[in-house]
Amino acid sequence: MNVLLINGHPRKNSLSTALMNSYLEGVREGGIECKVLFVTELQFNLHVTHCTPHQQELEPSIVEAQELIKWADHIVFIYPTWWGTMPALLKGFIDRVFISGFAFDEIEGGTGYAPLLQGKTAQIITTMDTPPLIYKLVYRAPGNNAMARAILGFCGFIMLPALNFGPVRHSTEAVRKKWLFKSWQQGYKLKNGVLSVRKKITLKAVAWLKAIRLQFYPMTFIAYAAGALGAKNNNYGFHPQAFWCGYLWLFFAEVATVLSNEYFDYSTDSSNKFFGPFNGGSRVIVNRLLSFKEVKTGIAIAIVLALSSFSVLLWQLGSTLDNVVLISAVFFVVALGYTIPPLKLSYRGLGELTVGITHSFAVVLCGYLFQGGSLQDPFSWWLSLPLFLSVLPSIILAGIPDYEADAIVDKKTIAVRLGSRGAIQLAIFFTAISALSVIIFSLSGVLPKIFSGILYGVIPHAILLVTLLGRHLQKKVTHGRIDALIITALTYLMWFAIIPLLNLL
Repeated sequence: MNVLLINGHPRKNSLSTALMNSYLEGVREGGIECKVLFVTELQFNLHVTHCTPHQQELEPSIVEAQELIKWADHIVFIYPTWWGTMPALLKGFIDRVFISGFAFDEIEGGTGYAPLLQGKTAQIITTMDTPPLIYKLVYRAPGNNAMARAILGFCGFIMLPALNFGPVRHSTEAVRKKWLFKSWQQGYKLKNGVLSVRKKITLKAVAWLKAIRLQFYPMTFIAYAAGALGAKNNNYGFHPQAFWCGYLWLFFAEVATVLSNEYFDYSTDSSNKFFGPFNGGSRVIVNRLLSFKEVKTGIAIAIVLALSSFSVLLWQLGSTLDNVVLISAVFFVVALGYTIPPLKLSYRGLGELTVGITHSFAVVLCGYLFQGGSLQDPFSWWLSLPLFLSVLPSIILAGIPDYEADAIVDKKTIAVRLGSRGAIQLAIFFTAISALSVIIFSLSGVLPKIFSGILYGVIPHAILLVTLLGRHLQKKVTHGRIDALIITALTYLMWFAIIPLLNLL
């Protein structure tokens, strides 16, 4: 491990330097290579004189600092807290060193910025005249927050808890010796690694939660629950144990599907410039939060848990298994085949259809059959049809930001096949057809209780979505980020699941 200590005090003869020397001694006693950078020794213009910092010519001292930061695995900033934050010298150093192209990149996807210093860790050691508890509780630690979140965290660093030493003004020699010893301890602890076991577990847990993308699961549950309650309303009864075993089966099947998409879609995700919260994957592999091996292991575990849950479900159901096994097997193969070879349905132009079926007919039928319902009953099919049609606009639109990246790897989504304008026109068509389906159901008396009141939400929402899509078609450029349109389409499909569920309760 390479460690870099950056001393941001304008004077070398200071308590900050004493703390830095103690830390340096501890690091080297732990057998770790460490380098020191005194900002006050550097020769550079403290001020940004151009429109953007990266356009300004970099002095040799700035280039040297950037090279040291690249070299380091762990960086410690040591400085005094003045007026709640860092000295002007250190702020000027940060303004000139942590620039676009070095510390972060300006991109089209995500938040518009991508960190470039990921994989590194950092810590703040600062002195202050304010008691640290007052600094944290009353002033809310403005300097610590700026460094940890707005600067270093923004650039990709994993932050360790800050060491705040104070109040300095009336401190005794004995107190300062304790601070120096604590700084030495912090440096010496690096021999066992920067991150604690607890921190490592927390970071991995957050990465896995990001990878499985929990935001997409509620709709699956709602559709599944609607199918199960439909069976109850049709006098098949309701069996809680079968319900929850069945949902665990669906949940882990969806986890396996999402992780397999992450694994097999790496080539398109890594080149995607327009990724967002609803497209482009979770990017845990792209951002090196999880490895290919870890995700592959996650897929295997999810499949084992899905099959185990399904085995328990079959034991719960007893004799009525034929249709349950058939529908579940088809659902599982089609869902995993979305990106997994040899099917790779999303690469063959069948991705949108696959998502539409699995998130409507498949889950509704599972809910219905797991409660003893019959595959021949028209109820679950009629319930699923409008939902299927309403899912298609959102999944079609989600392919538009991915258009360029998908085209590179020959992933034949509808957006790639028809272009962004053709995809938007098709989304308009299915929005209109889905709204028309519930109008026809209402007029013809198909499941009147189930779809009661749905038109009050569907009609105005469909008009809004079609209007927004029509306006987007009038633009010269229709590809790229379309988060607002995708959100409108995703909230549109909720009417087709939530209203039937509420009517079935």
